[in-house]
Amino acid sequence: MSSALETLRPDFSGDIIEPGGAEYESASRSVLASGSPAYVLRPKSLGDVQAGVRFAADAGLVLSVRGGGHSFPGFGTNDGGVVIDLSKLATVEVVDKERHLVRIGGGATWGQVAAALAPHNLAISSGDTKSVGVGGLTLTGGIGWKVRKYGLALDNVVALEVVTANAEVVRATVEENPELFWALRGGGGNFGIVTAFEFAAHPTTDVFYGKIAFPAAELATVLQGWADYLRTAPEELTSIADFANPFAGGREAPVEIHVTFDGDDPELAAKAIDPIRRLGTILEDDVALRPYADTLVDGMTPPPGIQLVTRSAFVDKDSVPEVLRILAEVGASERPPIVAVRSVGGAVSRVSDDATAYAHRQAELMFVTSIIGPKPAIDAAGPALEAIWGRLAPHVNGAYANFLTAHTAEDVAAIYPAGTYQRLAAVKRQYDPANLFAGNHNVRPQ
Repeated sequence: MSSALETLRPDFSGDIIEPGGAEYESASRSVLASGSPAYVLRPKSLGDVQAGVRFAADAGLVLSVRGGGHSFPGFGTNDGGVVIDLSKLATVEVVDKERHLVRIGGGATWGQVAAALAPHNLAISSGDTKSVGVGGLTLTGGIGWKVRKYGLALDNVVALEVVTANAEVVRATVEENPELFWALRGGGGNFGIVTAFEFAAHPTTDVFYGKIAFPAAELATVLQGWADYLRTAPEELTSIADFANPFAGGREAPVEIHVTFDGDDPELAAKAIDPIRRLGTILEDDVALRPYADTLVDGMTPPPGIQLVTRSAFVDKDSVPEVLRILAEVGASERPPIVAVRSVGGAVSRVSDDATAYAHRQAELMFVTSIIGPKPAIDAAGPALEAIWGRLAPHVNGAYANFLTAHTAEDVAAIYPAGTYQRLAAVKRQYDPANLFAGNHNVRPQ
């Protein structure tokens, strides 16, 4: 091991953090998981990433790659292995003003991107949390506040710079290495370390953003009316329904309908949002014109000992009424999980099913259940949560990797239907036959 490390040092200009070092305690953990890696490497250059990959492979150590570090399963750290932390590769540069092309380092966060693009009046369809990494979110989807108008984050990627398992640098586009380009847009971190993304951004104005809250007693009617309306609402409107928040009263918590209207015309915004306002008794309405960057919120870091467990699924149009009926009953039950339902459709559904490795184009909704607490409380809540998902199972399909704590073979199969998985496995065999990049919802190369 020491000889492998000594081989690394001359080729690595970044930070090498080992147990006992001043930064190790913070560097060893990701946002949602603790770990005890043997080495945390913080590359400063593309060459450093190559050297780090060679080191991990030559030493035979488990490798984790960290962008923003928000992975629910804790993929950004490990025990006894190597973590390559990309946080110093976080530049955001407009490389073509006329075409709105933006080059973003693999360690950037969406908050950094939004802030850097705001002076150019540009934006990228992304997630909704400032500290979430561009890489982790984009490689498996990217459902955010512009999703119905501009699609997933990965739908706006035009090129990727990738360090593969043999430490080679590969460019992936529609023309160059097109099968790798297909796989990276939905296949997660299975095929290498993306050190740079090139996105097609779009001009943006301020947007109307905020929440409209209704009484918990009106949950069932608000949910169904909300979903019915979103089916025909302008694609400038994207919305999320949240309920059963334990920090706001659990089953007594208000139903919160969060909205973003992508435009600054108050009359058009009111026309799009008012049908939601008419769904029930309004307790709060703070929708206002804001800079797009202000729609991204600060991420939550749980205190030590507190776990966050999430599970997700997609809902096709025909199943929406029954799924929402079940979720409304769940929200009104004793000690319900937190539930968030996201509208999709629009631009997402206009991309062909086989254009990318994201396999759930025709879903109308994506929803997430979450439970949070110390491990004994999580364990105690497990049976009730399984019963809820047992009720939902006949009416839902798939899973969204960005909101999925578990990573069993069954979870991977939910993310990637059989045909998608087989195609991904073929790409995996070509670029990572030894499965060095296994710290993810793993596609095996065999």
